[in-house]
Amino acid sequence: MKKIFKILGIILLIFIAVLVAVPFVLESKIDAIVQNYADENLDADLSFDDISLSLISSFPKAEVRVENLKITNKAPFKDETLATAKAISFEMPIGELLKGTEEPLRVNEIIADELLLTLKTNKNGSTNYDIVKQAEDFSEVSTPEEQSSGFSFDIQYYEVNNSAFTYIDEGSNTSFYIAELNHNGKGIFSAEQSELDTKTEARISMSIDSTEYLSNNNIKLEALIGLDLEENKYSFKENKGYINALPLEFEGFVQMVEDGQLIDITFKNPESSFKDFLAVIPEVYAKNIENVNTTGNFTVIGIIKGLVSEQTIPNIDINMRSDNASFKYPDLPKRVTNIMINASVKNTTGIADDTYVDLNQLDFKIDEDVFKSEAHIKNLTSNIRVDADLDGVLNLGNITKAYPIEFENQLSGILKGKLNTSFDMDAIESNAYQRIKNNGSVSVSNFIFSSEDIVNPMQINKADLTFNQGSVSLNSFNAQTGKSDFSATGTMNNLLGFLLSDKKLQGDFNVTSNTFAISDFMVEDESATETSNKKTSSSESLKIPDFLDCSITANAKTVIYDNLNLKNVKGELRIKDQNANLSNMTSDLFDGQLGISGNVNTKEATPKFDMKLAMQQFDISQSFKDLEMLQALAPIAKVVQGKLNSTINVSGLLDENFSPDLATISGNALAELLTSSIDVSKSPLLSGLGSQLDFIDFTQLQKDIKTKLSFEDGRVNVQPFRITYKDIPIEVSGSHSFTNTMSYSAVLQVPAKYLGSDVNRLIGQINDAEVNKISVPVTANIGGTFSSPSISTDLTSGISNLTEQLIEIQKQKVIGKGKDKINDLLDNFLGGNNKSTKTDSTNVKSDSTKKDPKEAIKEGVGNVLGGILNGKKKNDKKPQDSIKNN
Repeated sequence: MKKIFKILGIILLIFIAVLVAVPFVLESKIDAIVQNYADENLDADLSFDDISLSLISSFPKAEVRVENLKITNKAPFKDETLATAKAISFEMPIGELLKGTEEPLRVNEIIADELLLTLKTNKNGSTNYDIVKQAEDFSEVSTPEEQSSGFSFDIQYYEVNNSAFTYIDEGSNTSFYIAELNHNGKGIFSAEQSELDTKTEARISMSIDSTEYLSNNNIKLEALIGLDLEENKYSFKENKGYINALPLEFEGFVQMVEDGQLIDITFKNPESSFKDFLAVIPEVYAKNIENVNTTGNFTVIGIIKGLVSEQTIPNIDINMRSDNASFKYPDLPKRVTNIMINASVKNTTGIADDTYVDLNQLDFKIDEDVFKSEAHIKNLTSNIRVDADLDGVLNLGNITKAYPIEFENQLSGILKGKLNTSFDMDAIESNAYQRIKNNGSVSVSNFIFSSEDIVNPMQINKADLTFNQGSVSLNSFNAQTGKSDFSATGTMNNLLGFLLSDKKLQGDFNVTSNTFAISDFMVEDESATETSNKKTSSSESLKIPDFLDCSITANAKTVIYDNLNLKNVKGELRIKDQNANLSNMTSDLFDGQLGISGNVNTKEATPKFDMKLAMQQFDISQSFKDLEMLQALAPIAKVVQGKLNSTINVSGLLDENFSPDLATISGNALAELLTSSIDVSKSPLLSGLGSQLDFIDFTQLQKDIKTKLSFEDGRVNVQPFRITYKDIPIEVSGSHSFTNTMSYSAVLQVPAKYLGSDVNRLIGQINDAEVNKISVPVTANIGGTFSSPSISTDLTSGISNLTEQLIEIQKQKVIGKGKDKINDLLDNFLGGNNKSTKTDSTNVKSDSTKKDPKEAIKEGVGNVLGGILNGKKKNDKKPQDSIKNN
């Protein structure tokens, strides 16, 4: 006995060794077979990472496993992926591996993991899955014996795990998706007559011409399929499927014929309970339907019969009915009652466009609110035509109290309507209003709506609409949000186009408001409070809605924009393509009036504007305090009390707060300041000038000032303008930046009488009318900033020059020169005053370095008198003689 066990053990070890060794010998053979098969039969590129062979784990069968399979198309779908699979394994008898390479391998089990298949038909009708070479293509490169090499299939079991399927038809704009597909089947395919037992679970989505008919619906199917391979006929025997949780039983067959597929299938729901209707609703919305209390029935009966070909579809007759049903969720307070459903989908011709949907009745009641509706839809695959009637009352707040749906945003209010509408989609797309027929009215009251796109919930207190052919009249609209309230009336031309397609909302509106706060309609950035509904990055700015194509006539008592309160705002607004054009807009502001025209465009990433502003009788100090742009244009004006008249042409970019970005603005302005007083103490600039030009009291400057200026690239250029102080004309010109760095000059024509008692005494001694007219040009150069100015003048040199000239004139009179000589000196002096004079670059902060003008006069008088005395000794004349001679 021991010898027997020993012999059996040796045989077992030898057998195991053979099983382990065979894969190493045969793997290259299998690899070659797969590659040859692909090259000879497929018009596509096949690649894989590895092919392995196992004899132990699958014993007594052999398992071939292909890792990371990929099939890539050639033209016209070049480099597009047709299929990928993480792994595909084939199971076959071990004896199949011992055949010669000229003999086919017989495979009887296939398992695919994570198979992703994408089938596509382009607009030219070409398909990406037509990759099998025609017989004449590969017969030229292979013999009949070679053609028989590869695989043959005697499948008894197959399995597809965690896979997905996509079908896209660009010509008909149809998309069909199967996700999370798990499917298996067992049977015998080789026999002419056999049965296939299958189980399938998946999620299915389908859309036709941008209309989604199925959206991630759960599908389950257990089907026993009769196989007639000789007739290519597949019959459904014992079958039960689920759409979401709706059970369906079906029977019939599908047969492959020369022109397509012949279908004859009937189906129905077996239980006929109204709970079956709730089961049709996607699971995410129909929660815990097993606990719902229902009354009444719901039946679905359908027949699909006919030929599926390139030209035809089967005839369709699907009917759904429910009579006097109700339902109530156990955790919700409201019951939905008196539910009546009568709907059908039909096609009697086999032409796809002749398919139509009749919703003959859809009625229900919640509390005392009754809602009735009816709709008929035709031409589903071309120009969809809709004829619908709506009549009833719906308390929107009761929806979540009767059905377990969770809205992301707050929704409440009473909707009342009685409306008939008839239209086709082409009429909506082309704005053919004569083919859009509406008749009826809709009203909304106490409607509250919130969204991530608005800062505060919108409360519509009352809205009444009348539907006319081609248009909708907004008879009244009263709403509020945040601090804002507004009312509106008007006309909308294509409300259905806006609601049912991507058309813009066209209309003309009259809007009135007591208080309209711009911030209530702006999105907030990340620094906003946690209670706000919308948070965006700080780089995101307000956008004018792209769907608006309308004209608005506005009248608001108060508009709040940032820190400004605009009163009695009136004007017209034209909005189209994210561009708002303002015209004839006026407002009371800063005790004056503001007129605005221009446009704002938010189509680009950064909004831009181009405006003309007209300001009349603005309070100067208040406007320059509260308007950042005016502060940048003329910072010094904030110390002025009085009125401002100005026109400003300005363009530039807007920041994320919808305010002008000062670094980008350019334009020009004409300003008139009607000054009543100046507060010098609040201006370091005027204080500094006053300390150097002590003969001027800047509080007594000319009251009315006019100037022109232009601005660009962050700098303001002021054209020369003239103001006066008593009888001193002052000409000012220069520029400053928006950061308040200055480069200005002020040229004063100062009469000599303002230059001290010594100068006046000299003028009195000369006693000449022309001398009394003498004035000295004094230039003040201003730099630094408005808060820390640097000021220099040539006052000292001007006074010294004047003193020397006056003493020279006096000298000529003393020594007896004639009138002509004195006039020549005056002409020379007056002419010289117009030439450039030497500048004393004294800073207002270093007054101790200045030379006192009185000292300069005394020094000049002393020098000249000394010269006169010296001349007296040479001429040996008495002073009184010289005076007499004069």
